[in-house]
Amino acid sequence: MNAQAHQAGQLTKAADHTSSRALASLLLAAGVSALVVMADHLMEPWAERHEVAAWLALWGVAVIAIAVLRGITRVLARKAMAGLDGWSAHVAKRRADERLWHMAQTDDRLMADLQSALDRSGETVAKDVVDLSQRRAARILRDRLYYI
Repeated sequence: MNAQAHQAGQLTKAADHTSSRALASLLLAAGVSALVVMADHLMEPWAERHEVAAWLALWGVAVIAIAVLRGITRVLARKAMAGLDGWSAHVAKRRADERLWHMAQTDDRLMADLQSALDRSGETVAKDVVDLSQRRAARILRDRLYYI
């Protein structure tokens, strides 16, 4: 079982690395092409008389853009992938909680189990019924569990 979990973890890391590199490549291509188009636009009047020099200058701009933008695009891609992974995990957790809540509303045993787990999750033991009901009301408001 542990070997399977380790292998799954390695596959996940490889997939994250691959998607991050793919995004970095796309960002690099977009940045280089934008710089080459801008340089071509700026050199257009001059390039009519000096075709070879303009061609070499555009290649120089492309190579320099690749060298400069390579590190920047990798960092941006890693940050973007980390942000998207966090957002995706948050959405998945929220959907799972909503599904569990909808199931609990139709199943009395599951609702009782959830309520007892939520009541046990308090830091200290409730002193009386008022304290317990105040905690429950605060938890309902905090978690937006508006039900009757």
